[in-house]
Amino acid sequence: MKVLGIETSCDETGVAIFDTDKNTIVSEQLYSQAAKHALYGGVVPELASRDHLKKLIPLIELTVQESGYTLNEIDGIAYTAGPGLRGPLLIGASTAKAIALSLGKPSVGVHHMEAHLLINLLEDPAPSFPFLTLLISGGHCLLINSQSLGSYQIIGQTLDDAVGEAFDKVAKILELGYPGGPKIEVLAKEGDSSAFNFPRPMTNKSNLDFSFSGLKTAVYYEYKKYKKISNNQKADIAASFQAAVADTLLLKTRSALIETDLNELVIGGGVASNKFIRERLVTGLKETKIFFPPIERCTDNGAMIAYAGSFYLKETEQNMSLDIKPRWPLSELNHG
Repeated sequence: MKVLGIETSCDETGVAIFDTDKNTIVSEQLYSQAAKHALYGGVVPELASRDHLKKLIPLIELTVQESGYTLNEIDGIAYTAGPGLRGPLLIGASTAKAIALSLGKPSVGVHHMEAHLLINLLEDPAPSFPFLTLLISGGHCLLINSQSLGSYQIIGQTLDDAVGEAFDKVAKILELGYPGGPKIEVLAKEGDSSAFNFPRPMTNKSNLDFSFSGLKTAVYYEYKKYKKISNNQKADIAASFQAAVADTLLLKTRSALIETDLNELVIGGGVASNKFIRERLVTGLKETKIFFPPIERCTDNGAMIAYAGSFYLKETEQNMSLDIKPRWPLSELNHG
């Protein structure tokens, strides 16, 4: 089965084709709108929608062309149904439905976070259910007891800012621009991660939830102490902030592994591309088998949608309703 995947949940337009017979992504394209949204300090939903509308069809055409297949050879279409921004989701869903109708093939809406979780199964070696999942991105910070395909129990989540959101806000405080994650990671390499003792939020609590709003505020007040701040001082703040985030993720994840008695950890989402955080988790959890997707598959992409869709297209008939869900908790999936 050949599955065309379409990702348009936020500010990346991703398209890919997954071939189940070859068990591989045979072709993929990704366009990021980050540079455009950087002018506004964050994602502007209307601009994101317009850009998806402009880029999606050409990317689909290029992906199909580079795969060596024809569009008629596609067996089904998978698209991101949620969670995400309403406008971008509608563009991806309507395009997927139109292609499916023209081909007389089925289409299926995919849960964005489940796709991040499942893409790790395509790697070699791959994790096997059940396993613990840590999803860290611009909009999410979740600890998930992943029991089987479609069966997920959220055991920890952020009470305020997600990890990537905290990175963006701290980058704004430090006047680094958007997107904040990559900029802080680069600057932090020049700094001393022990220069400032920022809090590790909620690590003294018995639950597995996260909170990064207070950490962001601590950075703000430290920054405000300087009438004129040097690049070295900014680097120290960035490094110390990044270390506080990494330690918080490590401590909470370690507690979750103990509580669930699981020995495999799957990590996904855009923040999983941060090499410092990766290394901190690997060195801090030496007794655990840890699985990361390739760096290029940490951020939103079409490959994860095509792959996740391949599990569900076999049981799907043609359906033309635009069943997007901008707010869609992972725990509400009905596949399990």
